Amino acid sequence: MNLLIFGALTVLFAIASAQRGDSANACVVNDSFGRYCPTTCGVAEHLFKYTPGVYENLDYMLGELERIGNLTRGAEATVVHMRDSTPLAQKTSEPDMHYKRSTSMLEDVIRFEKTIISQEQQLFELQNYILTNERKMQELKMLARQLEQTCSLPCKDTVDISPITGTDCQDIANKGATTSGLYYVKPVAATEQFLVYCDIDTDGRGFTVLQRRKNGQVPFDRNWIPYKEGFGYLSPDDSTEFWLGLEKMSQLTAKAPIPYALRIELVDWLGNTKHADYAMFRIGAEEDKYRLYYAYHLGGTAGDAFDGFDFGEDPSDKIYTAHNGMQFSTPDNDNDRYDGNCALQDGSGWWMNRCHAGHLNGRYYQGGRYTEKDSGAFDNGIIWVTWHDRWYSLKETTMKIIPISRLTVTAGQQSGTKQFGGL
Repeated sequence: MNLLIFGALTVLFAIASAQRGDSANACVVNDSFGRYCPTTCGVAEHLFKYTPGVYENLDYMLGELERIGNLTRGAEATVVHMRDSTPLAQKTSEPDMHYKRSTSMLEDVIRFEKTIISQEQQLFELQNYILTNERKMQELKMLARQLEQTCSLPCKDTVDISPITGTDCQDIANKGATTSGLYYVKPVAATEQFLVYCDIDTDGRGFTVLQRRKNGQVPFDRNWIPYKEGFGYLSPDDSTEFWLGLEKMSQLTAKAPIPYALRIELVDWLGNTKHADYAMFRIGAEEDKYRLYYAYHLGGTAGDAFDGFDFGEDPSDKIYTAHNGMQFSTPDNDNDRYDGNCALQDGSGWWMNRCHAGHLNGRYYQGGRYTEKDSGAFDNGIIWVTWHDRWYSLKETTMKIIPISRLTVTAGQQSGTKQFGGL
């Protein structure tokens, strides 16, 4: 049984290992964002290596099961014979001489019978367990055949990147691109092109995505250089997490001929979605610590956490948690207005004040809810307090930009707030 379990686990580990893309030959570096494996190439090699051993172990277990069954049947026949012979021996033998011996023999037979019954029960459980493992082995064999068919196709170790380029994703959409995916852009302020994910909708609007959180697989507890250059993984199907990089954000927005609007999209752990939009969004240069600028809050359903929030703890809460005009801080590069280090407390980079009311680069907490005990007394989750409170960490976030000229004013504006649709 142990051999069978070991064999099944070996196949499972081989499949899991291959799906992670552990084989260096199956991955390539894309624009300094790390390794991205678009196919399961290399899985067949692991399967072919371990599958024969698993089959051999399974055959051995089936032979052992048959041998145990034969032994049990022989023991059962012996018990029946001894039980039937004992009364006859008691009747035909001398009472005083043989009665006690026959009685003792009968007791031994009864004990032996109970042992056999117990062993039969254990054997029955073993048979059920083997049947269960046989079913699992059949499933593994089917999966192996499917993977063999998949990996019989020519290996593809790179992703398709569209030849269409532009200054940003809207420029790329204007040139005819209709599909979301990976594209190269070269903003006016950039000296060379770089890779981005473009979110292109059916109306021909192209959003350039700056940040993506989906599942917590990419750690955001980074220092200044990674936040400057970018980290995570770009994928053509938008299935991965990444931070585009402050320098690229600055190049995109610094000398743009048309000002950008920033859209922040949020998803909680119940699947609810909300958004917040900001006009004239721009990121400053590194000399100014990549300062965050925007003109005003356009609207949206998530509220305006960038404007700060009154937590009820101090009259200055709202002022000291506003983000507009703040420089970027990381644990090793403190530029906030707090006596301590907000980024060091939270373990991630952001445009900190004293400290924040919205923090999309915070720690990823599974399930959303977390406590002061979980976080060391710091509200360090992925928070947006004008929707959920500071002790609720969101499941998914997206930061993306688009030229503000692509937005149209909707009817039914609320007093004092500019409502824009179509984002």
